[in-house]
This record gives sequence, structure tokens and C-alpha cells, in this order.
Amino acid sequence: MIEPVPACRSGDEGGISHPEQDCEDMSDGPTGVQGLVCASFNQDSTSLAVGTRDGYRLFSLASVDKLNCIHEGGESPDVYIVERLFSSSLVVVVSRSMPRRMNIYHFKKGTEICNYSYSTDILAVKLNRQRLVVCLEESIYIHNIKDMKLLKSLLNTPLNRTGLCALSVNHSNSYLAYPGSTSIGEIAVYDTNSLSNIIEIPAHDSPLAALSFNIQGTMLASASEKGTVIRVFSIPDGLRLFEFRRGMKRYVSISSLSFSVDGQFLCASSNTETVHIFKLEHHSTSVEEDPATWSAYVGKVFTAASTYLPAQVSDMMHQDRAFATVRLNMFGLRNICTLAIIQKLPRLLVASSDGYFYIYNVDPQDGGECVLVNKHRLFSGEEEEEEEQPPLEEEPMGGGQTYAATLAMPATLACMEQPTSASLTGYSEDGGAKKGEIIPEHEVAAGTIRLDDEQEFPPVSSQSN
Repeated sequence: MIEPVPACRSGDEGGISHPEQDCEDMSDGPTGVQGLVCASFNQDSTSLAVGTRDGYRLFSLASVDKLNCIHEGGESPDVYIVERLFSSSLVVVVSRSMPRRMNIYHFKKGTEICNYSYSTDILAVKLNRQRLVVCLEESIYIHNIKDMKLLKSLLNTPLNRTGLCALSVNHSNSYLAYPGSTSIGEIAVYDTNSLSNIIEIPAHDSPLAALSFNIQGTMLASASEKGTVIRVFSIPDGLRLFEFRRGMKRYVSISSLSFSVDGQFLCASSNTETVHIFKLEHHSTSVEEDPATWSAYVGKVFTAASTYLPAQVSDMMHQDRAFATVRLNMFGLRNICTLAIIQKLPRLLVASSDGYFYIYNVDPQDGGECVLVNKHRLFSGEEEEEEEQPPLEEEPMGGGQTYAATLAMPATLACMEQPTSASLTGYSEDGGAKKGEIIPEHEVAAGTIRLDDEQEFPPVSSQSN
């Protein structure tokens, strides 16, 4: 069994090569910004990490009016993987100059915690508060994030040139998903806690292009290379819960999928000019005997007719379309998106290879076209704000339920302000995945937990050969 080699800070590796670009790599294409290599949101979408030609940058996402750069690291050039652990000072970096070595830093102290070298290029790194997963082209390594001990090596996995994988951030349901086949869209789901296989889901006819867990680890969204249909499955049983049609006219490359924190919405971005937001709700199958309107009557006939059609046609008729959309002023550029609560309102966030970060308002009640609130440059102190925008706290006048009132409803995205006191064993602030310690269950709490900086990540020490 080939295992990663722990290295000291002064160590180096041989055989430098250039990795394949993964789904968040933004350096491709002649229209992309020269300095932007990759981008990723942290596990609770409170910060944005950007890899650059000179290193990496971390931004706080606490405000729509200003994009604060909280750290700029220049330890390695051409950073093509940068992942931050929640709001902690632990950040994982992989550089194209040493694509087989993973460096872990405490960025506020300016120190390297440790580094590990692997047999081939690192294509993706995923982490939660218990596990750190490293994905290579034909193998996956699962580490205990407390001490970086290698817990499991998944060798001879199906060829995975983009390093596609997803790791649930919930430490009770710490599931890992990755392609189970190179020819069809089969998803392999693995439990990183019990270190055992869970299920293989036949999700699509074509190979997979995107995967994402909800924050509770109970749902998994997937898209294939065709990019026309997005499916959501329950975990761990693998039952299909939802099916959404992104489009029919053309195949696209889905670059990111992301659930809202409450699991009620799912956003998808691609290489087209449109970002789609889908609402995860089950429609009632009961229909009135005498439809009140002509459209209701047509809908009843349409539904009844679908039961007599071939399965593929019937499935298409039952697929839901986007609840809300965003029209970007670009086409063919790499971008990633996420849904977050900023200043008590639901937002769609888009980081694009054009060098800008876009913030949109999302109406959780009516959906429709999302409104651009602001956009920020990722490589300049200058900012461009959308002109003639009303104040953020201004509410619409007139009858009906207001946007702000909608957000106050328990079922909406906005119930995210204060953490609950619910607790469970499995992680301690000062010891990582230490058995018997207690922390609040942040993954399913109603708010974002922010740990003290000095105690917010496991105290991994530097290792030497």
C-alpha cells in the first residue's frame, strides 16, 4: 500500500508535474483574469479563498458593501487548491510548483503546521472538523484532522481526472462521495467515520460532473457531464428525492452545486450566463375534481397523459424547473456559486474567473430573477457598486407579505442567527476528533458557530521524516 509521506517544513518532493484542472480551477480560457487560478467557499460560506499566481487570498463575506481581504499568503506560487476550515486559521494549500505536496498553515500565526507528499498530483482536498480527504487521480486518502494520521487509503478508485469528490461537513454524517465509474454517472458513498462503504447510487447515464452534500449530510446533489438534469438523493439510502431540469437546448459544464444552509434551496452554476436556484419542495399529487381555472384543467390533463408515455418522456414532464435565476454578464467563464445569509438576508454569491465577486438578493417566497446588490474586484482595492439600488433595509410598500416578513418565517433561509445549545460527542475545540468531548452541533444549529481563533482547529504539530 502506498501511503503519503509526512514531511518537515524544509522537506521537498521530486518529480514535479502539473495536475489536471479540477471543477473549481478558474485559470482556463483566454478571457479569465491572469492572476486568478482557483476559488472556493469555506464549509459554511462565511469566507472565500482564492488561489493566485503569487499565492492565495482569504476574504470575509460578512457584508455586501465591502469585501475584506483578511489574509494574503505568499508561501507558494500558483496555488491551485486552497481550502479553509470553517472560520479558523487552518488553511490547506497546494501549489503547481509542487503539485504532490499538501501544506497546512496557521495563517494568522504565519506558521506551517505540517505538510504531506503523495505519489501523484493532488487534484482535490476536502475537510471538515474530523476528517481531511485528499483525492488523487486513482486513489483517495482519508486523514484524522486532529493529528493528520492516515486512517484509510482507497486505492484503485475509478479514474477521476478532475478530482471530483464531496465531503459532508456534518461530523455525525461524515460521508464522502466520489465517482464509482468512468463510463456512467454512478456515485460511490463512503462513511469516513466508520471507514466503510455505504452505497453506490446509479445517478446518471453519463459520467459525473458535480457533487454536493447538504450541511446535514442527509442529501446529495449530482449532475452529469451533459449538465441538463440535476438530481438530489437521500443519504444514506440513496433514494431519489428531486429531479431538476437545468435546460434542454444544449449540454453545459456544471461547475458547482451548493445547498442553502437550511437545505431548502440548491444553486447550480455552469459555463453559461445563467445560474439556477431550485426549490426543494414536494408538490401535492391531489387534484380537485373540477379544476377552477383553464390552466389547472390543462395541468390535470397533462399529468394524467404522462402516465401513458414512455418512461423517459414521463420523467421529463415531471422535472421541476428553476425557482430563481441569475443572468451573468458573461459567457463561457468558470465560476462557482453558493447560498448564504449576509446581513440577515438570503444571498446568492458568485465568484467568477473574470476577477469579480457578485452578490445577489434571493426572494425565497416568489423566486424569479435575482437582483444584483453589489460586485467586488478580487484583485484591486477598487469596488464597483450597483447604482440606484435601494437601501438594504428598505421594505416594499403595499399589501401582501413583505420580503423581510418572509425571511422571518421559520421555514425560510433566514433562521440562521443564534446557535442552539444542542450538543454531541466527537469533537473538542482543543483536540479535534477527541472521543468524549462536547461542542455545540453547529452543522444543524440555527446559526454559524465561531470558535476562538487559538482553539478553533486541531493542534496538529509539524512532522518530520
